[in-house]
Amino acid sequence: MINDQFTRTSILLGEEGVAKLAGKHVLIAGVGGVGGYAVEAIVRAGIGKVTIIDNDVVDVTNINRQLITNLNNVGKPKVSEFEKRIIEINPKINLITKQVFIDNDNLEELLADKPDYVIDCIDTVNSKLALLIYCLKNKIPVVSSMGAGNRIDVSKARLADISKTKVCALARNIRLRLRENGIKKGLTVIYSEEEAYNKPKPNPEGGRPINGTISYLPALFGIMLSGKVLQDLITYE
Repeated sequence: MINDQFTRTSILLGEEGVAKLAGKHVLIAGVGGVGGYAVEAIVRAGIGKVTIIDNDVVDVTNINRQLITNLNNVGKPKVSEFEKRIIEINPKINLITKQVFIDNDNLEELLADKPDYVIDCIDTVNSKLALLIYCLKNKIPVVSSMGAGNRIDVSKARLADISKTKVCALARNIRLRLRENGIKKGLTVIYSEEEAYNKPKPNPEGGRPINGTISYLPALFGIMLSGKVLQDLITYE
């Protein structure tokens, strides 16, 4: 029986299509600006099992672009804030939340049940690379977000194989490091071909500079990634 909130989806996909999505497991790594909107689309499509992983808490500077952030939940874990939202959308969902930092040491445990699809929205390059290499070498379908910061032009967003990317510095970095691990293609990414709109701000604590962001660009990236995943899950066995 189709849950009432998925009636319009069943008109589009049929009851078999809705049932198919309900039998799938999608893991989203990183639920910030891009990942948050990916979670939203995945859950509202009726995916039956969802895992969200993020070690971060809400910061006031997240509010300009991250879905579950507001002035009342600053300092609270992002995964727990998303948990409340997800359950209100679909109380029957099998939801797994993990407030952990992804690295080589915990990947095998985190992906032990081999999800049907992984959506990578991690900001930290080493963690992102570790997750991508693990998924690709273990034949777990995965898509990945490249840089959404310092961009404003929606018409420059592209879905493409990592081997076809250009302009985006993060994509170039990931592409080169994947090649060092024997991976030249086979990873779909969302990226922008827009040159940086403005210079990032120096980080007063050291480390990488701080990119400027706008409300809609990370959202667009998240929706495009989730659209790719859902279309694949609907279309392929």
